[in-house]
Parts: sequence; structure tokens; C-alpha cells
Amino acid sequence: MLEFSTWKKAWYWALTLFFCACALPSLVALAPNVRWPSALPDHKINLGLDLAGGSRLLLEANRDQVTQQRLEAMEESVRTRLGQAQPVIAIGDVSSSGGKLAFTVRDASQVDAAREAILPLTSGAGLSGQRDWDITVEDGNRFVLVPTQAGIDLAISSAMETAVEVVRKRIDALGTKEPDIRRLGGTRIDVQVPGLQDPQALKNLLGQTAKLEFKMVDETALPSDLAKGAIPPGDEIVPWADPKDAAAQGVPVLAVKRLGGIKGDELTDAKQQFEQKTNAAVVSITFNQQGGEKFAKLTTDNVGKRFAIILDGKVLSAPSIREPILGGGAQISGSFTVQSATQLAIALRSGALPVDLTVVEERTVGPDLGADSIQKGIVAMGVGTGLLMIFILVTYGRFGVYANVALVVNVLMILGVMGLAGTTLTLPGIAGFVLTIGAAVDANVLINERIREERHRGRRVVQAVELGYKEASRAIFDANLTNVIAAVLMAAFGTGPVRGFAIVLLIGIATSVFTAVTMTRMWVAGWLRKARPADLNL
Repeated sequence: MLEFSTWKKAWYWALTLFFCACALPSLVALAPNVRWPSALPDHKINLGLDLAGGSRLLLEANRDQVTQQRLEAMEESVRTRLGQAQPVIAIGDVSSSGGKLAFTVRDASQVDAAREAILPLTSGAGLSGQRDWDITVEDGNRFVLVPTQAGIDLAISSAMETAVEVVRKRIDALGTKEPDIRRLGGTRIDVQVPGLQDPQALKNLLGQTAKLEFKMVDETALPSDLAKGAIPPGDEIVPWADPKDAAAQGVPVLAVKRLGGIKGDELTDAKQQFEQKTNAAVVSITFNQQGGEKFAKLTTDNVGKRFAIILDGKVLSAPSIREPILGGGAQISGSFTVQSATQLAIALRSGALPVDLTVVEERTVGPDLGADSIQKGIVAMGVGTGLLMIFILVTYGRFGVYANVALVVNVLMILGVMGLAGTTLTLPGIAGFVLTIGAAVDANVLINERIREERHRGRRVVQAVELGYKEASRAIFDANLTNVIAAVLMAAFGTGPVRGFAIVLLIGIATSVFTAVTMTRMWVAGWLRKARPADLNL
């Protein structure tokens, strides 16, 4: 166990020096008035919300909205499916109130054909063979579709998973590092953004659903009827986003066709630009191939008519289609500032939230508390490490020197691995950091005490050292294996502080075993080969 080839020594030293060098950016970041050279790689540890300060938002989704969206999607699917049947199955008297979809088949002889046509729509992605919708037929020709609880739960779960990813994309677009975004319970999302002291911009961005729609304006709807709340059949009333537009139209709402149109989920890009003539801030959007074809058909079939650009249920503008738009792109104008147009572009690029999110809790953590925690954590680690090094040095002499050097190298390697991986350090992570230092010292204590025992049994120096490392390594690996199992489980199933503690512990276990066992064994072997001592000062 004391034989080390030249290539092994070179490999161990290269590995050690590499990770120690990776720790330098993190150490420089702690020093006041010292900047890391911009020309060099800057892999440093990110500080969590409890250390760097920042903002925390607790968002809650609207369950009822998911149910309503499913009803609207089912209605459009039913109309499309029955309209494509041969012969066409005409329906009327459609109602989506009360959490269920009801419609009447005009020709009673087509009831069976209608049932066969819409039956595939009711299975969806039901769990364990269960249907997403229950179908009943009343009065001979009236269909009633009721969503099952399994279907509702699956839809909500899918919507929340999508919402988490959309929120993550939007926050990443802001340039923040290591946000902590996780789902809580059924309909809540916890968002923690270290380093962001003003949560208002974050609230504006996350509170915007960014549901973009292009729908045709019903030109037959009279402003006087709209003012009275009279909704033409097949239409929906949408308010204007800008009061100036509402005043110019003489009515605060606009009637648009409820079904059909184009949704913004077929966008590939959105960016803030300036309109050439007026220099006003606008948002330019680009559709994918399928969306571009739909947009081209919509504008080709409706030249001379108006279509409404609707964002989150409000009309931004309703321009007239002067000519077909075939390029797969469009421009959204409105009362935008550069900041609001940029936020809208980020929201559209990230995708629309499938459900509205409401801020139910807001918290801002100042950096002062985090700075105090860092300072006290460094002091605690420094005092503890100093006392340990003195104890090891006094107790084990030369072997204590090797153990202390390994301890310092272990600390640097932990910082280097965390910096290289971009790991976020939290207050519990500092606790895990200190714990691994104790584990590293414990390994050296086991090794040195075992060497003492072998010497007391009368074994020669080299044989005692070799057996000491061999026998102690078994206990060290067994003990650390149990810690690894516990840390892996905490990292896999834990969130927030628990996971932060587990990650630091896992890194620390790996580096402490390497430095306390492998590196010290190499150093001791080199000393024995060079000095050939007759006895050990242990």
C-alpha cells in the first residue's frame, strides 16, 4: 500500500492542484476590494437566499381556470370532430356552464354516429384506464360531458409542471443565478431568487400569464349592444388594455369570435424592437412553420377585416388586414415602454403560463443578515479548524503535520468542486462544510491510532504504517459509505436547505477520503523511503 508509481503521483497532484486552483475565484470573492481578473475563468460558489439576500415569492394557481380551459378545449375539439364527420353532424344549443359541456345533436338519427366520433376525445391520458370525461345522453339527443376527478387532477398536475418550467425560463432570462423553484403541494410554486432585492419586477414578470391570441373581430357587433352587455352568438367580449383605445372606440370592450384564431404557443421568438416610423417600443414575434401557415391563411382569408391581438384577456390592438402576411412574423404594438416591451418579449419567449399565478406570500431578505451569517460561519469554521489542527499537531507530531496539510487541501478542494459545479451555498451548507472537516480529521485519527497499535505490538516502522493504513481504511470507507447513503437520500428527496446540506456533505466526503487517506499515505510513503526512520514519534 506504500508503493506509488510516478504516474500515480503526478495524477494525484494534478487532481489536487486543479481543484485547489478552482477554489481561488470563490476565495477572492470573499476578500474586500479584490477583483478576479476577467480574462480568467470565473467558476465561483453562488450564495443562497439566506446568505446573499434576495426575494421569495409563493405563487398559487387557479384550479377553476384549468377546468374552464379544458371545457373550452373540449368544445372546440367536439365542433371540429363533428364538423369533419361524413356526413357532417350538426349541433346546437351548446352550454359550458356548471363545470360540464352540453350540446344537442340536431338530427336524432345521428346520435350514435356523434357518440362514436367524440368517444376518442374522452379517453385522453386517463390514469389506470379511467376516462377523463364521462358521457351521458339525455332526452334522446342531448350530450352531456362531465370531466372526471382523475382527469381534472391530471390536468392540474400537468399545468403545474408546465408552469414551473415557464417560471424557471423567465427567471433565467433575467440573468439571476441559481434560483430555487419548486412545486409545493398541488397548486403552489415557491420561488427564491438570491441577490434580487426588488421583487416588483419579478412579480410583474411572473404575474403575467403571457397568453397571446389572434382572433377575428366581429364587425357586425354594434357598440350600443356591447355597451349594454349584449353578446352576439359565438362571440366573446374582451376589454381594451389601453383606456385611450377604449375612448377612441367609444366602448370599453370589443367583440371577437370565441373559437378559431391563432394562439401564441406556436411562437419561436419574441424580442423588443423599435417601430421605424414612430420609434415606439414594439415586440416583434416569429411563428414556427405551422403557426406561420395558420397566420398566413388567417390574413389571406380575411383581407380588409380586423383581427384583435389579445394578451392575457385584454386587447392590445385591432389592426385591419391590408394584405396577406406571409413571412411568418408579426409586430405587437401598444402603450409599451422599453422595459415593459422587454418583459413581454421574455414572457412570450418563455411560453405562456397554462394557468394564472397569484402571489400569496412575498418576502425580501436583506444582504446584511447573510453577510453576518457568512462572517460567523467563517469564524466558527476558523476557530474549530484551528483548535483541531493544534490538537492533531501536538498529538501526532510529523503525522499531525501531514493531517493538517490534508485538512487545508480538503477545504480548498471542496470550494473548488463547488465552484466548478456552480453549487449554491446556504447556511445549512456551511454546517455540512464544517461536518466534513471533522470527518476528515476523524479519518486521520483512526489511521494514526492504528499505526500506534501496530508499533505497540512490535511491528517494524514500515510494516506498522502499511497495516495502519490498510486496516483503518476499511473502517473509514464503511463509515463514510453510510454517510453517503444518507446524503444521497437527502439530496434526492429533500428540498431547499436539506438538499443544500446533503450536496456539500457528499462533496466533502469524497474530498476528505481522498486527502485523509490517499494523499497522506503518499506523503508518508515518500518520507519513509527518504528518511528510513528507526522509530515513529506517535
